[in-house]
Amino acid sequence: MATATAAAEISDRHPPIAVASLPHLTDHFPTLQSRTNPLQNNQFFHPIDGFYATSTDVVLRRIAFDLSRKPSPAHVAYYRAGPRRSVYFEPESVRAAIVTCGGLCPGMNTVIRELVVGLWELYGVRQIHGIVAGYRGFYSSEPVELSLKLVDDWHKRGGTALRTSRGGFDLRRIVDAIQDRGFNQVYIIGGDGTMRGAVKIFEEVCRRELQVAVTGIPKTVDNDIGIIDRSFGFQTAVEMAQQAISAAHVEAESAVNGIGLVKLMGRSTGHIALHATLSSRDVDCCLIPEMEFYLEGDGGLFPFLERRLKENGHAVLVVAEGAGQDTIPRTEAQKEERDESGNPVFLDVGGWLKTELKDWWARTHPGELFTVKYIDPTYMIRAVPANATDNSYCTLLAHSAIHGVMAGYTGFVSGPINGNYSYIPLKDVAEAKNEVNTKDHKWAWVRSVTNQPDFVETRLFDPGNQSSSGISS
Repeated sequence: MATATAAAEISDRHPPIAVASLPHLTDHFPTLQSRTNPLQNNQFFHPIDGFYATSTDVVLRRIAFDLSRKPSPAHVAYYRAGPRRSVYFEPESVRAAIVTCGGLCPGMNTVIRELVVGLWELYGVRQIHGIVAGYRGFYSSEPVELSLKLVDDWHKRGGTALRTSRGGFDLRRIVDAIQDRGFNQVYIIGGDGTMRGAVKIFEEVCRRELQVAVTGIPKTVDNDIGIIDRSFGFQTAVEMAQQAISAAHVEAESAVNGIGLVKLMGRSTGHIALHATLSSRDVDCCLIPEMEFYLEGDGGLFPFLERRLKENGHAVLVVAEGAGQDTIPRTEAQKEERDESGNPVFLDVGGWLKTELKDWWARTHPGELFTVKYIDPTYMIRAVPANATDNSYCTLLAHSAIHGVMAGYTGFVSGPINGNYSYIPLKDVAEAKNEVNTKDHKWAWVRSVTNQPDFVETRLFDPGNQSSSGISS
């Protein structure tokens, strides 16, 4: 009885685990036969107990909990990535398609290469095709046959050898092409917009009852895709951003009242700017999309920079490309403008800040020397090859995706959760966002490094006289 009571108490304190449902080909093709995984006889592998992942191997989405708080109804978990004992594809019958969409990102060529190498060497697949120039390439150009020899050195190159584009998403024509060309495995590499397109492709494939597995490999240099620990290329981008910040610092300290202004990637999230600031320690102020800021007045950017110039003679300002977009004046036409992917067109916050800084100084310090050096390394960073860490990461992402597809899973994304590679439903990833939490410890570390204002006006309330006074933090 005591044991039963203790078990009940543990059950109350530790809720059950809810595993996210993962689509499988047998959902629509229940008579589909499985077969032994070719890895069982692969000369490079010696499967032992624990080599194959099972249906009971899961990864918790959250691993840190406050036990003093009431637990959630259930812990959300995802199936662990990795090879399965049984597969649902004959290697000889596989016709794989690989496509890259959206902007460039370090590691894209590595992912393509490792998909080809993994399919070829691990599973004996020989019919592997690259779709040229993004989603529109499915219906506008001939696929490229990919082989080990062709992709051998692609991991050493920046960009994407398959080329890419934005827009061009015509669902009917894309799925028609998949069906007409006999593709039964589709690997889609791209950002959040690309993943939303992948969801639609997966749903249309299911509606047509096509025996096709669809998987996404999330790519975004901004690291704005949710659930997974990080996107590939992000660490390379932070590393390269250091060079731009270092150059801005040298330029700023070599001038009288010099300001080094660096614009980094980050349309909706400021992860690159945040991590580059923490890594550099030369940054005086970091502006990100998740945080509003204002220029003049008590607690504003300009008074803060003026104090820094008086103290140190120079300052370095880092701004994410999506910061301040609601502050920059724009015409009604500019407000409605969209790019090929349907995203709002952002104005150049760096160029705007440079102009505002010069106007402010000329107005408040006429005749005094002042220099703003503006550095925009965006396309230089996007185009470089992946560093060693991202190269290894890309390999694991690609191989995880292959293992999942060969095991019959579809409509999923592979990625690390708390360091463990997992299979996540495409729809969950497409809807999730990874924004900087400006109330957590990491952003507090940024402010402790830069000593910048938080740009938040607070109200000090006095119950005695029922009045309040505005105070800028």
